[in-house]
Amino acid sequence: MNYSNGRGIGPAKAVKVKAALELGKRIKELPFQEKVNCNSSKKAYDILFSVLSYLEQEEFWVLCLNIQNHVLLKKCLSNGGISETTVDVRLLFKNAIRLGATSLIVAHSHPSGTLSPSRSDEVLTAKIKKVGENLDIKLLDHLIISEKGYFSFADKKLL
Repeated sequence: MNYSNGRGIGPAKAVKVKAALELGKRIKELPFQEKVNCNSSKKAYDILFSVLSYLEQEEFWVLCLNIQNHVLLKKCLSNGGISETTVDVRLLFKNAIRLGATSLIVAHSHPSGTLSPSRSDEVLTAKIKKVGENLDIKLLDHLIISEKGYFSFADKKLL
């Protein structure tokens, strides 16, 4: 079969694409190294970019931090459809309480590439912030991440 007719991809390119997808999957499954200091939206973005960019569906992740802003946990809490995913706030805080976290950074992907928060993103952020205040666990930021970059609720003074 001739693959050089300009339609589709050839076998060599297909192998490269498959290898890249497998590498991404393996990176996502690696255990997270502790003692990573997360003291800015840029640092949180750097930590989460590899798992949240270039996705075909939305995913919601949490970073649980200790008092020195060292990452205690990096975890996917949900994955959903192309335009939304649901998050159980109780599970979010269950992990934080279990670890003794003092603060959180949450993030989710926007497969569409848009970096603007939706109304439901704003409502969820307010809900997480309120629950955190009641538990004395501070929400430091909520990031929206795509292949185009990131949006930070904290940087935009929306927290």
